[in-house]
This record gives sequence, structure tokens and C-alpha cells, in this order.
Amino acid sequence: MSGLALFSNLLFRESTRALLRNKVRSSLSVLGVTIGVASVVLVVGVGQAASARAMAQLQALGDNLVWIESGSRTVGGVRTGSHGTQSLTIGDLEALRREVKLLRLFSPQVDGTVTLIASNRNWTTRFRGETPEYLAIKRWNVVLGASFSGEDVEQAASKVLLGQTVREQLFGEANPVGQVVRMQKMAFEVVGVLEAKGSNADGRDQDDWVLLPYTTAQSKLRGKSVMPWLDDILCSAISPESVQPAIDHVTALLRERHHIAPGADDDFNIRRPDEVLKAQVEAARTLSLLLASIATVALLVGGIGVLNVMLASVAQRTREIGVRLSVGATPGDVLVQFLGEALVLCLVGGLAGVLASLAGAWGLGRFLGWELGLSASALGVALASSVSVGLAAGLYPAARAARLDPIEALRHE
Repeated sequence: MSGLALFSNLLFRESTRALLRNKVRSSLSVLGVTIGVASVVLVVGVGQAASARAMAQLQALGDNLVWIESGSRTVGGVRTGSHGTQSLTIGDLEALRREVKLLRLFSPQVDGTVTLIASNRNWTTRFRGETPEYLAIKRWNVVLGASFSGEDVEQAASKVLLGQTVREQLFGEANPVGQVVRMQKMAFEVVGVLEAKGSNADGRDQDDWVLLPYTTAQSKLRGKSVMPWLDDILCSAISPESVQPAIDHVTALLRERHHIAPGADDDFNIRRPDEVLKAQVEAARTLSLLLASIATVALLVGGIGVLNVMLASVAQRTREIGVRLSVGATPGDVLVQFLGEALVLCLVGGLAGVLASLAGAWGLGRFLGWELGLSASALGVALASSVSVGLAAGLYPAARAARLDPIEALRHE
């Protein structure tokens, strides 16, 4: 064993022995540091988990999504929301394909509510009529079977993709690919099952949908007598930086095609749901920093507790310090001794805080339903912080002990 290791081991044992003389006081100091460290680690972990969830929702939203809805948000001073007017057509889609070069993927969308029947089960859900490009725009994979094709769109084929919720309600755990479901008394072949996406930022189930060719939705679910208008046109920009310029170009083009006079309201609406989620990501990060700052106060309070313990220890052991100095110990030896005791208190408290944070993360993760993982860097920073607090809290009492006059210390009662 090297000289430094031997010295550290001896210092640790001597410091531990000295602290155990006042078990209650030392335990309370350790508890203060434990609470401080656990608070910091847990708050950072929750903040990171919240940011990760928001980022995952942002990624699931779509590939540089540009979402054009039929109907204006305000028409004649009245808020209509989506589907307020039948203002988007296939002609608009084709014009966007030709003229807006900042967009690379396009999918018309026709949606509504429908009841599916399979054997002795039925389930009411929403349908979305799309093209195959929709899956790429929304970053949505097929986990069983395959998607319908562009040829299926041209032929208005009776094929559907099931969301996981619909699959479970109609078929349980069985593989539905190749099975037949009925919608509005018409038979449709199940060609695939979509991967599970869970709930979105609003808490709505993203798996409670069926997808089919938009031509099929128009002709078979809405009826041939209905004009072939679109509820939405979903697009993907070539890059994140291109989203806003693409929106500006789309707005100008559609206003021109729809003969909207200057100053008049649009009869369409372009949504930017990514802006909401980006704001949530930033809010989560800001809140994480704020809570971490507040939790750091708990760690500082623990450090103050260590400071008080060490000052009390110096006062109680003044005569002992005098004896050590009088028999040859240097002020540096006394300084190291008391710094070592403060470090032992904070190191034990830091280790206990890390263990407490791991247990707390497991419990909070089960309660919130989140994956609340604690990074090694966060745990390392917590331990380093507890050591820093120990040095800061022990420095003044240790220096005070080292400056004692041996004669005066021996006279102390």
C-alpha cells in the first residue's frame, strides 16, 4: 500500500472514530446532506425525463411537419376550427407538389368516425384516408404486414391499417393481417398493423385509428355523392429551417388559388404543433433548472449543519487539540484531521443520498409512469457536490482548531 493510501486510510478511520463519539449529532448532519443530495439528483432526473418525453413527442409529431387544414380559424369573426369549410381540393395538392419546392412529401387526408366489425366484436374509432407518404411524414412504422400502395390509392382498394388499440379491441393478441373487417356494411382487408405510439401531448390515444387510401375513404365511407374535398393536406419540409418559408409560400399560393382578396381571412389554416412542443421542451428545461436551484438550497442547508457540528466539535475538543499540539502535532495535522471529519460526514451523506435518489427514482417512475433514469453524470456531480460542501463546511472550523494556542487550549475546561 502506498504512503498516500495508508495516510488516507488512517485519516478515514480516525475521523470515523471521532465522529462516532457523538452519534446523534453526526447522524443528523449526515441526514441533512443525504436529503440535499437526493433532492438535487431527483429534481435533475425528473427534469431530464420531462424534457425527454417532450422531445419524444416532438419527434413523433412528424418529419418537419406542415399541416394544412380546411377551414379558417376565424371566418367573419366566428371561430370555426378545422373542417369549417370545404376549401381544400386535390387541385390544391397538385399545385403544392408543382410549385412549393421546399416541401418533399405530401399526403391528402380525409377523416371521420366509423364503426368496425370483426366476427362478434365491434369498435367505433376514427378513420384517416391517406397516401402511403403519410407514414413517412408522421414517422410511423408498420409492425405487422405492410402498408397499402400507391396503386391501391389509384384503385380505391378496400384495404386498411389498424392502430394498436383497434387491433386489441377487435382481435386481441391475434395477428389480424389478412382478416376482414366491415365498415358501413362493406368488407375491408386488414393489410397491416401500425406500431404503438401511445398518448399525445393532449392525452389522446394515437393508436385508436384506422388508415386506408384516401380515395377509398372518399368514395366508400363518405359516399360517391360527396364532393372530393380534403380535410387536410399533410406535408414534410426538406429541413427544419425550411418549415416557416414553406408555410409562407403555401399561404401565398393557396390565397391566390382560392381568390382571397387582400386583407380577407384565409379559408384554410396552417398549424404549427411543433411550436407548442418546442415550447414545452424549453419550459421543461427551465423548470428543471429552477427546481435544481431550489434543491441546491437543501444541500447548502446540509452543509450548514456540518459546519455547526464541526464548530461544536472544535469547542468540545479544545483540550484534546491542545494536547496534540503540545506533543508535536503541527497546525497542518490538526487542519487535516478536522477537514477529514467534515469530508467523511459529507461523503457518507452523499453516498446515502445517491442510494435514496435511486430508490426515489424507482418509486416516482412507477407513480408517474415515466422512465425516470438517473444518468451517471448526475450521480457523479451529486457526489462531487457533497465533497465540495464538506470541504467548504469544514475549512473554517478546521482552520480555527489549527490556530489554537496550545497553552490556552490546555487550560480550557
